[in-house]
Amino acid sequence: MANKATAPAGPVQRKGLRRFIYKAVHYKWLLLMLLPSLVYIILFAYLPLTGLVLAFKKFNYRDGVYLSPWNGLNNFRFLIISKKLWPLTRNTLLYNVAFIVTGLICQVGLAILINEIRIKAYKKVTQSMIMLPYFISWVVVSAMFTAFFGYEQGIISNLIRTLGSEPSNLTQDKGAWPFILVFMHIWKGLGYGTVVYLAAITGIDQEIYEAAEVDGANVWQRIRHITIPCLKPTMMTMFLLALGNVFRGDFGMFYQLVGSNAKILEIADVLDLFIYRILISNNDIGMSSAAGLYQSVLCFITIVTVNKVIKMANPDYALF
Repeated sequence: MANKATAPAGPVQRKGLRRFIYKAVHYKWLLLMLLPSLVYIILFAYLPLTGLVLAFKKFNYRDGVYLSPWNGLNNFRFLIISKKLWPLTRNTLLYNVAFIVTGLICQVGLAILINEIRIKAYKKVTQSMIMLPYFISWVVVSAMFTAFFGYEQGIISNLIRTLGSEPSNLTQDKGAWPFILVFMHIWKGLGYGTVVYLAAITGIDQEIYEAAEVDGANVWQRIRHITIPCLKPTMMTMFLLALGNVFRGDFGMFYQLVGSNAKILEIADVLDLFIYRILISNNDIGMSSAAGLYQSVLCFITIVTVNKVIKMANPDYALF
């Protein structure tokens, strides 16, 4: 009976293999076009994953990545003993949540406002202006911030002194930096996100708007009952993609704006900046790898958990 039950598996498998070979030959040119991307992903996304063993090793240059002696969990013990793990995790999480929420609101709101502009020339100029900060590097942004708000030579500080008042030193003000960082992140990424949502809005069937207008719906009612509901799938996709990096700080921004400023590190230090500092100051690749692995595991758990919850609530909005 067992032999009769398993007998059909052979022909079915051979038939599936033949179908696969037929499709591979039939679509050989499309597969050939895919090959460079596949090689790129394997070389730069999957092969580097083998370097995760550094988190469990005491690395030395003589033995290299794979032959260095094992170190167990000692590299992770350093993170716990240093008593910086929780503050760094908290700062990274809170900043990214603020970035995601405020960025989503501002990008969707601005995209809707731009879509309502009826003068095409003004609309194009507006889109170009809001995209400009996205192409400015954080090095330039840091120099601009210092030029405007620097305590000694900043334009704003000198203007306040000219008016007879004493300016506050923003570079040393811990209370102001969370707002500064959130504002800078929104300002720089606003154009890119707005273009994404604007493209989604232009894809909405215009006949729906026309029907609503005939029924007497005003602009705000059309936005509330048509535009925003139609944007929900795009908003959820962008939210999930951003959530995948919720435990990864924007290293370029934090490094250029915060750097090693000890006065504000308590409130503005994040995991990426900490990993960089311990790598440069201690030259300990094992500890840096352990911190990076901890960061990646948190991101993975977060995106899988949230995606699962969203899939249970509405499968159409899930990322995978």
